[in-house]
Amino acid sequence: MKHDNKDHMPYSIDTPTKRDYPELIDVWEKSVRATHHFLPEEYIQYLKPLILEKYFDAVSLLSVRDVQKKIMGFMGTSDDKVEMLFIDPAYRGKGIGKLLMGHAIQSLLIRKVDVNEQNEQAVGFYKKLGYTVIRRLEVDSLGKPYPILEMELL
Repeated sequence: MKHDNKDHMPYSIDTPTKRDYPELIDVWEKSVRATHHFLPEEYIQYLKPLILEKYFDAVSLLSVRDVQKKIMGFMGTSDDKVEMLFIDPAYRGKGIGKLLMGHAIQSLLIRKVDVNEQNEQAVGFYKKLGYTVIRRLEVDSLGKPYPILEMELL
C-alpha cells in the first residue's frame, strides 16, 4: 500500500517480520526517549528486552516505511486495542501516527488504547482522533507508578 502524506513524502505500510525487530526496537527506543521523559533510564533498559523478545510477538505489527524501506513508525494491535504506537522522532508531525491509527480504526476496527498519562502529546493525539478517557489506572501493566489512561473511541 503506497501513500503520499501532506509533505509529499512517499511511504508504504507493511507487516514487519522478525528480521525487522532490531529496527523496530531502535524506533521504539528513540520514540520513548523523545516522549517518555518521566521514565528513568533503568526502566527503559528493563523494558527493552521485554518489548523485543516478548511483546512484539504478542501483537499484530504494522510499519510505515519510506522509499528507502526505513521504518518511520510502527503499531502493534491485539483484538480491538492498540497496544503500541511509536514514531521515529525524525518523522514526527508528518502524519505517520495518524495514518496508522486511521488504518487501525477503519480496517481493524480498533476502539481502545492505553496511554501513559504523563505522555501528554500522546493523550492529546488520541483525543484529537476522537478517543475519550474511560478509566485511569494508578500503575502501568508491570505495576510501576506510571498512571495509565484507558481510552476508547465511543
